[in-house]
Amino acid sequence: MAGLARWTASIVFLAFSLNCFAQPNVRVVGLFPNAAVLSIDGQRTLVKAGQAGPQGIQVISADSRSAVLRINGETSTHTLSRDYGSGGFATPEKRRLTISKGAAGHYWITGSINGNSVPFMVDTGASSIAMNAAQARRLGLDFKVSGTPVTVSTASGVEQAWRVYLNSVKIGSIEVLGVDAMVLDSEFPRDVLLGMSFLSRVSWREEQGALIIEAKH
Repeated sequence: MAGLARWTASIVFLAFSLNCFAQPNVRVVGLFPNAAVLSIDGQRTLVKAGQAGPQGIQVISADSRSAVLRINGETSTHTLSRDYGSGGFATPEKRRLTISKGAAGHYWITGSINGNSVPFMVDTGASSIAMNAAQARRLGLDFKVSGTPVTVSTASGVEQAWRVYLNSVKIGSIEVLGVDAMVLDSEFPRDVLLGMSFLSRVSWREEQGALIIEAKH
């Protein structure tokens, strides 16, 4: 009986040891100031900086570019959608961007139009990218020459606008070429709206208070 007890204890100790040294599969699938959304063995959870999540995985720090994690006593830096495991790091399967909800419940992201930096407000209710005349001029768009004049209905009434063609619209690593946009000959919209002429060409969804955008290809 004593031998059986020692054998059983050895099995339990071995199982405990293997479990302790097993490396969890961890992916960073969302980045926020001082917090990160982690996928740990397929389960997603939001972990704030200074706190520990499932399996004792800690978020040391996080910003919009990367998160510093402590996994089984080892500290390493992780960017979006990079796998951590016995094989090291792997490249993301898809180009993906996670945007946290900002002021008044809107999603804000800095991207670019034709290579020029632009702060966007994501607007799924807008049929296309939209901007005011001053914003278009700052981006070097000669809309009255290259654009097509149209009239559009806005909250303040019917306004003069020009339909223009943007060579490139990019947010994060996701770039869409040849995108329609509207330039309104007024002070509105105050922010450049990232509308459906861009969003219809990517995959997007809301999840846990964040907007997740992925390239389709």
